[in-house]
Amino acid sequence: MIASRRRSQRWWKTALGVFFTLVMLFPVYWMLNVSFTQTRDLRADPPHWFPWEATFEGYQAVFSQQMPALATSLLIGLGSVVLTVLIAAPAGYALALLHLRGRRTLNFLLLVAQMIPAVVMAMGFYAVYNSLGLLNTIPGLIVADSTIAVPFGVLLFTAFMSGIPRELLQAARVDGAGAWRTFVSIVLPVSRNSILTVSLFAFLWAWSDFIFASTLNRNGDLIPITLSIYNYIGNNTTQWNAIMATAVVASIPASILLVVAQRYVAAGVTAGAVKD
Repeated sequence: MIASRRRSQRWWKTALGVFFTLVMLFPVYWMLNVSFTQTRDLRADPPHWFPWEATFEGYQAVFSQQMPALATSLLIGLGSVVLTVLIAAPAGYALALLHLRGRRTLNFLLLVAQMIPAVVMAMGFYAVYNSLGLLNTIPGLIVADSTIAVPFGVLLFTAFMSGIPRELLQAARVDGAGAWRTFVSIVLPVSRNSILTVSLFAFLWAWSDFIFASTLNRNGDLIPITLSIYNYIGNNTTQWNAIMATAVVASIPASILLVVAQRYVAAGVTAGAVKD
C-alpha cells in the first residue's frame, strides 16, 4: 500500500515536471519552427505548428547580415571574462585569506552592487563615457558588462577560497612563497571550478546584454547581436524567419557552454557552502 502510494506520488511529480518543462521550452520550439517557416506561411491562420515546407532563407540572411554582430558579441563576451577574472580572483583571494580590515563591509557593498538596476548603471556609464570618449566603443562595453559579473565573481571566489585547506598555504609559506606566489601557484590551480563558473556567468551576461549595448553603443560601427536583432526587428517586420534564425544562432554558443560546463558550474557554485 505504502509502496503503491509512493509510486503514485512519483508519477504525479514526474508528470508535473514534464508539463512545466514543455511549457518553458515551448518558446524555444516556436523560435525554431518560425526560423524554418517560409515567408508566405508566417501569417497563416491557423499557424503552422511544424515547418512542413522548411526553408533556410532565414539562416542565409543570418550568415550574410549578422556575422559581424555575432563576432562583436563574442569579442565583448571574451573580453568581459578576462577582465572579470583578473579583478575578481585577486579580490576574492584578498578577502578570503589575507585578513583584510573591513572585509565584511566590502562583502556587504558587493551584495548591494548586485542589486543596483542595470538601467541606473547605464545612465551613470553614459555620463562618464561621454566625458572620456568611450561611447560607441568595444572596450567601453567590456568594462560596463564586467561590472555586472565582478561582484558575483568576488563573492564566489571568496566563498571558495575560504575553504582551501590552510595546510597548503602554510606549506607554501614554509617554502618561501609570498602572498602573490601563493596565489598564482597554489590558490588559482585549486580554484579551477570557481574560475570556470565565474567565466561562464560573465560571458553569458555580456552575451545577453541589451541595456548597456542600447545605451552605450547605439551608434557604433560594431554592435552586439542583441542590439542587431532589435534593429533588425525595427527595420524589417516581415521576415520573421530571419529574425528567429538570428535568435537561434545567437543562443547556440550559450547553450553549448552551459551543457559542457554544467558540472563545473555545480561544483563552483556549491564550493565553500559547507565547511567542517
